[in-house]
Amino acid sequence: MIIGVPKETKTREYRVGMTPAGVRALVEDGHTVLVETGAGAGSGIADAEYQKAGVRLIEEPEALFAQGELIVKVKEPLERELELLREGQLLFTYLHLAPAPRLTAALLERKVTGIAYETVQLDDGSLPLLHPMSEVAGRMAVQVGAHYLQKEQGGKGVLLGGAPGVKPARVVILGAGTVGSNAVRIAVGMGAEVTVLDIDPGRLAFLDDHYGNRVRTLMSNSQNIEDEVIRADLIVGAVLVTGGRAPLLVSRELVGRMSPGSVIVDVAVDQGGCVATTRATTHDDPVYTVDGVLHYGVANMPGAVSRTSTYALTNSTLPCVRKIAGLGLAGATRADAPLARGVNTHAGVLRNESVARALDLPWEPYGP
Repeated sequence: MIIGVPKETKTREYRVGMTPAGVRALVEDGHTVLVETGAGAGSGIADAEYQKAGVRLIEEPEALFAQGELIVKVKEPLERELELLREGQLLFTYLHLAPAPRLTAALLERKVTGIAYETVQLDDGSLPLLHPMSEVAGRMAVQVGAHYLQKEQGGKGVLLGGAPGVKPARVVILGAGTVGSNAVRIAVGMGAEVTVLDIDPGRLAFLDDHYGNRVRTLMSNSQNIEDEVIRADLIVGAVLVTGGRAPLLVSRELVGRMSPGSVIVDVAVDQGGCVATTRATTHDDPVYTVDGVLHYGVANMPGAVSRTSTYALTNSTLPCVRKIAGLGLAGATRADAPLARGVNTHAGVLRNESVARALDLPWEPYGP
């Protein structure tokens, strides 16, 4: 199979879809790998490293998309990339279609097979291709929040860990999954007063056992959310519905009751956000203010630590890429049920129920 790895075009997206070690494995499997010139530069990977691995460097993305049967990316295609996709082409990347009706319509119209990293799901419900970036985003969320709590950044001038004789900052984490658990880890390490809310008693019990009285755990309901949000210095939105739109947990009215200079880092922004006032931002212009509260809504947060993220992502995605390239889509999805769950669009039909519900569109299950 001919596999294309283009340069990412999203604002300040420095990650790349495959490392030199990853493409070398594909070449050794007998496949042709095309890598766009400069695709790895943002992750500290030189073109020469890809050449050494046996790839063909391609100067123009048009040529790469025209030849590639399987396109391996990091982020969803933007408008100019959508024009390069063709019928029957396989696209393997983070898609996050639930809050993206235009992208969904374009993939369906062009009859592209869109396989989304974030909906490749194991039988136990875990998301192995989302997991590494969720770990990175969860850890970054607290770092970012601590930065914007500084007065010169527009925050209330609070140090996360406080000081001797001074209370630490109050950090409220909505969700105790991979993002939330990693946010807890960093917030506790920085000495903050941490509260985490979730609907799963098992997740809360795990954190309670691990951290003891260093973390307060609460069931997620409207009363507890209201009580905690209005007293928080930093809120981390860390909720997830696989493939679907994130549930709206914090209303505009509730944001208005937070103290000025507080910070919201909504990691769920990729799926629409769990705070009513959340909107997607970029690394060029990452924050905005609503009712005196700073909002950070960068949808590709892990792109800021691109080298770590690229290598972590390839570790997870490479086995799937090798399977698709070696067996074809039908063979790979017959052999791998979790991978089959990753198929969001195929043959002009929407294939994911959660996306269909979010966008109010018809769908049909995918069957190889």
